Amino acid sequence: MQILVTGHLGYVGSVLLPMLIQRGHIVRGMDSALFEGCAIGPRPRIDGLKKDIRDAESEDLQGYDAVIHLAGLSNDPMGELDPQQTLDINYHGAVRLAELAKAAGVSRFVMASSCSVYGAAGDELVDEDSEPAPVTSYAKSKILSEGDIGAMTDDGFRAAILRPATVYGPSPMIRFDLAVNNLVAWALTTQKVLLKSDGLAWRPFIHVDDMARSFLDAAEMDQDEPCRILNVGFTQENYRIREIAEFVANAVPQARVEFQDGAMHDTRNYRVSFTRLEALNADWVPRWTCESGARQLASEVSTLNLSETDFEGPRFNRVDRLRRLLETGELSADMRWSSDAKSLSAAESVAAVIR
Repeated sequence: MQILVTGHLGYVGSVLLPMLIQRGHIVRGMDSALFEGCAIGPRPRIDGLKKDIRDAESEDLQGYDAVIHLAGLSNDPMGELDPQQTLDINYHGAVRLAELAKAAGVSRFVMASSCSVYGAAGDELVDEDSEPAPVTSYAKSKILSEGDIGAMTDDGFRAAILRPATVYGPSPMIRFDLAVNNLVAWALTTQKVLLKSDGLAWRPFIHVDDMARSFLDAAEMDQDEPCRILNVGFTQENYRIREIAEFVANAVPQARVEFQDGAMHDTRNYRVSFTRLEALNADWVPRWTCESGARQLASEVSTLNLSETDFEGPRFNRVDRLRRLLETGELSADMRWSSDAKSLSAAESVAAVIR
């Protein structure tokens, strides 16, 4: 297939691209490259367009069989940096992109939503039929996108809306503002698995390899209904944050679990059922668990020789990166580059997974 991947230079996109290429798909990217210069490994080459999705034009969507839409402000802290821009990018930008794709004759639109839409669901398992309870600007932007994109689907334009669990694991565009990744970095650099909440909240988790695989499957899988919403993860991979901390402590010798002074309860608390996806795809079994993934991550991140300043700084913490770009004037207030966008050359690296 001819596939356009938005956000192809990001944490998940950098892992997904090699999978798509290996399966023989012809892939092109669209990315505003807000985090260029943050990669840590060599990356395969594809043609891409350096462009904010809000500035996409009809010709940018011509000739594709599918769009995999990953681009956006991609977690709760980034979403709260400027809630209005979060709505503009994650909601209005996503819907406009889907409209352009449909008008261009694209038949499959795969959208990255999030299990964070369940927000303050409590301790009982929730599924795709449960009422969302978003508590952050990021989660609210995803629910709004789901509704509008779902409403425009038909037999000629089908959408797969994926709600992934909280992602973790190594990537050429590694991030340390994600729960498991952050705890591993703390453990390696300080011998403390530092919890910034009381650790009692539930959360589902998924390794970035498994998450990327779900987007590959969604692009390729037969789909009878015009709009399909799927939680992406594994029911057995729901954990309290304290349990994750113990996995990390076990993966890093001499590390011990500690709580930050004043650690409070996190209102984001949800356990998610993934039985719908498991029923659709008999091959949907975890290649990684949080326990094995924490060991893998600890092994690979230890080779980077990071300091606490490194992993908490703007290279690996997305919201800090955005703040710095805004402070220096490289980004305007609407999160666009101050200079004009230009095509990324085929020689620009796009990232293979750390192995």
